Amino acid sequence: MKIKNISIAVVLLDQLSKYLVVHFCNRGQSIIVLKNILSFTYIDNPGAAFGFMAETQPWIRIPFFVLITIGAGLIVYSYQRLIPREKVWQRFSLGLIWGGAMGNFIDRVFYRQVVDFIDVEKISFWNYHFPFIFNVADSCITVGLTILISIYVFDKSAQTEGLA
Repeated sequence: MKIKNISIAVVLLDQLSKYLVVHFCNRGQSIIVLKNILSFTYIDNPGAAFGFMAETQPWIRIPFFVLITIGAGLIVYSYQRLIPREKVWQRFSLGLIWGGAMGNFIDRVFYRQVVDFIDVEKISFWNYHFPFIFNVADSCITVGLTILISIYVFDKSAQTEGLA
């Protein structure tokens, strides 16, 4: 499984979803997808996940995110070279992480902020409102990290090899 192909698919899906939101919704507009569960609410997020550094001046924030993305890219690139091809889930998760990072990186470089729109209103069995709005790239990063952590925690062979 090629990490590059997964990453490209994630970037294309992320950028297409953001394009549709930007061109067919107004900022702040909410479109109900599943009543009381999921809406698409278009916001611009100048910060990172959960609004981290959103209030920081752009001349600090933008170079910071560029450097972090480059650093993360080098880590993912180096790490993926150590993972054998048969470790499909690890490679898949790295593709998700890298694609998500690149999707948000594209927004930051061209627009100085990230388009967010996925608004989980309530998790029905807890009656809990998730307080953050996010996007496809954020979702892919989260799923990729969850897979990697799960493999490391639950796969004894990954622990002994030192390669999650």
